[in-house]
Amino acid sequence: MTSFISRFFRPFSTSSPSHSLSASSRNITMPDNAKKATLAAGCFWGVEHLYRKHFGNGKGLLDAKVGYAGGYTDTPSYRSVCSGNTGHAEALQVIYDPSLVSYRQLLEFFYRMHDPTTANRQGPDVGTQYRSAIFTENSEEEQIAKDVTEKVSKQWYKQPITTQIISADWKWWDAEEYHQLYLDRNPGGYECPSHFLRNFPPLSD
Repeated sequence: MTSFISRFFRPFSTSSPSHSLSASSRNITMPDNAKKATLAAGCFWGVEHLYRKHFGNGKGLLDAKVGYAGGYTDTPSYRSVCSGNTGHAEALQVIYDPSLVSYRQLLEFFYRMHDPTTANRQGPDVGTQYRSAIFTENSEEEQIAKDVTEKVSKQWYKQPITTQIISADWKWWDAEEYHQLYLDRNPGGYECPSHFLRNFPPLSD
């Protein structure tokens, strides 16, 4: 099994990621009603891997890309984000077909696949870049995020949730290419032990 320490020996890139989704979307046909959801749940390798596994192959996920969100510097690199000095979180941006999967379903999955009760931490990964966060695009998404978060806190975890719901003044930056589809390309690569599906009952109204 790959050691947790090996996570810190992956190469750093000095290139600046682009501020777009064009690279991740170039090989697919995007329906007119396609939407995006931006989430942070710890190490973005495992987050992308789980979303692709459970919502890919015709289940609503059209594409996904890992990157950095919620910081206060421009053109962040992996090295700068890991320093904890940029304010960015490692995040995943999902492009999805809302006729096949809803924003609410994506958020409920988000709360099943990581631990939202630990501030700035997922398992052994510690730092603000590993915080739990939902980056909303509009008031409708913000309300859904608040509703799901409240229900999850009361019905599933039965304790306060540390997940931030960030609704304004955030930017997305694509991560370096070697981070994209990392666990598909490196099946033995590091996976955060907090990234697994919890067996919770459906949320009630």
